[in-house]
Amino acid sequence: MDLFTLIGIFLAIVLVFVFLYFIPVNLWITARFSGVKVGLFELMFMRIRKVPPGVIVREMITAIKAGLQVTTSDLETHYLAGGNVPNVIKALISADKANINLSFKQATAIDLAGRDVFEAVQISVNPKVINTPSVSAVAGDGIQLLAKARVTVRANIGRLVGGAGEETILARVGEGIVTSIGSAAKYTDVLENPDDISKLVLERGLDAGTAFEILSIDIADVDVPKVDANIGAKVQIDQANADLKVAEAKAEERRAMAVAKEQEMKALTQEMRARVIEAEAEVPKAMAEAFRSGNLGIMDYYRMKNIEADTSMRDSISKADDSDKPGPEKES
Repeated sequence: MDLFTLIGIFLAIVLVFVFLYFIPVNLWITARFSGVKVGLFELMFMRIRKVPPGVIVREMITAIKAGLQVTTSDLETHYLAGGNVPNVIKALISADKANINLSFKQATAIDLAGRDVFEAVQISVNPKVINTPSVSAVAGDGIQLLAKARVTVRANIGRLVGGAGEETILARVGEGIVTSIGSAAKYTDVLENPDDISKLVLERGLDAGTAFEILSIDIADVDVPKVDANIGAKVQIDQANADLKVAEAKAEERRAMAVAKEQEMKALTQEMRARVIEAEAEVPKAMAEAFRSGNLGIMDYYRMKNIEADTSMRDSISKADDSDKPGPEKES
């Protein structure tokens, strides 16, 4: 076998591989037996346009078997636009089985907008639960609270293009929780009725302009943080300590005034006793002066003494009688 024959065989083999690459006969046969109408030249032009015919044909077969009305041109256009063709087909099939109104145009628009259209359909069928981070809020009495919520949402297919995402939902729910706790007069009201927060937040229509529909907002937990981190509780404790110190100071002031008053009364009593003693000391002088002046006689003096003795005796007798009378305890 000469050199020219070998070169000819090699070129023939290369041409066969090139032909099979640009015209995938096996893929065309598979499509034909699956009910997908696609021509060999159409497959070849897909290669030229740098569109993988295998992806288009496989998704066309899936779509035809699921009863979807799509064309290879639609899938090829979406692929060239940078879309995820398998994801769109899965989303359309899921929506069709769940009786969700989703057209091919909507699905491709959602996919090109950067959202996972298949996940959106799943969330429409099976609502998603979003856990909010701890939201710090202060009640009307100054006590700080930490609240966590579970937000159950369902994807709104009609608002997926141009609608806000989960971050907006979380921000709005957090704002609603802060407003609801702040409107409570006491933190104990929030702890007793956490469902009031859910009602107030739901009434605000937080899902407006978003790609989701809020089904429910459930408060998962409401905690009072430690005193070191709770500004309101710390302020109240400091105020209580200050009030205690003021009360102690006032009590000490009253005690000092009472002691001073007692000392004053003692001094006054001693002064009165001194005056009485001084007055009693003047009595003998006055009597002596009365004797000298003749205003008081001996008999008058004795009569006065008899009266004093009689008065003293009567006092002694009355005291003795009072001590002999039975009291409440003796009567019993």
